Amino acid sequence: MAQLDVRQKLEILADAAKYDASCASSGTAKRNSKDGKGIGSTEGMGICHAYAPDGRCISLLKILLTNSCIFDCHYCINRKSSNVRRARFTAQEVVNLTLSFYRRNYIEGLFLSSGIIRSPDYTMEQIVEVARSLREDHQFRGYIHLKTIPDADPELVRLAGLHADRVSINVELPTAGGLKRLAPEKDGARIEGAMRDMKRAIIDTGDARQRYRSAPRFAPAGQSTQMIVGADAATDGDIVARASTLYDRFGLRRVYYSAFSPIPDASTVLPLQRPPLMREHRLYQSDWLMRFYGFQPQEVVAATDATTGMLPLDIDPKLAWALKFRDRFPVDVNRAPREMLWRIPGLGTKAVARILSARRWRRLRLDDIARLTVSVAKVRPFIVTDDWRPVLLADRGDISALVAPKAATRQLELFAA
Repeated sequence: MAQLDVRQKLEILADAAKYDASCASSGTAKRNSKDGKGIGSTEGMGICHAYAPDGRCISLLKILLTNSCIFDCHYCINRKSSNVRRARFTAQEVVNLTLSFYRRNYIEGLFLSSGIIRSPDYTMEQIVEVARSLREDHQFRGYIHLKTIPDADPELVRLAGLHADRVSINVELPTAGGLKRLAPEKDGARIEGAMRDMKRAIIDTGDARQRYRSAPRFAPAGQSTQMIVGADAATDGDIVARASTLYDRFGLRRVYYSAFSPIPDASTVLPLQRPPLMREHRLYQSDWLMRFYGFQPQEVVAATDATTGMLPLDIDPKLAWALKFRDRFPVDVNRAPREMLWRIPGLGTKAVARILSARRWRRLRLDDIARLTVSVAKVRPFIVTDDWRPVLLADRGDISALVAPKAATRQLELFAA
């Protein structure tokens, strides 16, 4: 490998990290250095932009330790057989970059992943050393997200959780068949075993902290995972069911979806075209329905096309579900429980909260709903108020044409030149 300076390595390894979507920084413990000790904070407003639950934008240095890899996963641009320019940071170089960028007010934290070099244990040791040095040698109190390696020694993965705010263990593909076909060197059982161990460690450390204040924090922002969408034959229904299982079994904070992107010198087993990015967006919306709107996985799956198993691209999953189950509508906004109000297309959780609060004092009319929502036109066919009942709209066979958004221009490519 030719000798590269740090700037050249950064150019290569920051670009190689762009395919990893799971870099949100929400949910971690609050820390700062206002007491004059250490450096950094997880509280300030922030090179990757992540958003906390309160809307703060936090900038993360998002890089790979190396894009060299001993594995040959078909879908990965950094696979062993890929003809790409390689680079590798030392652990100390990543530490120095993180501190230098923070002091220039460029970032608030670090997102670190890596290809596998020498062995999973060796690579995991290097990743952990970066986090250890930042925390212990430099008292860095900013956000750290580490991508862990399920094949590494469990003790190394545990050490990652002691230093990081969040850890990720990627399941890679939605189905066991897809993983075996496109990443035969990876073991789905070992991946799930590592996620199970991480969940147990997070729970055990949480219990210890309730009893002993001096107990160390362990991955306070939890663990997440990522699935590649469109590289195999998995349908949206398969992906939704898989995500639900992962949430239930391993207590994940997030499941991220990354649309497959064709890579140079691709294997013949891969599709020639990438899936539409709107598919990725619809999966995130379906994920939101399960996490915040009380939808069961089978309800979201019911919104998919019965023949293809795919979510419609022209309308969002909640609207697709409502159009399939029109017998549940219209809903009386003055009487319906919260769970049914959540199922009305066009109503978000904040709008539902406002409706529940307002109807304690008066009977709501259509004008009231218009003031509480962004678009009453989308809501109107599905609700009943004191002065509105959508008799004609509800009986129309082409109701989707009335409530679906207008066709947009061609979708832009995320990484197009």
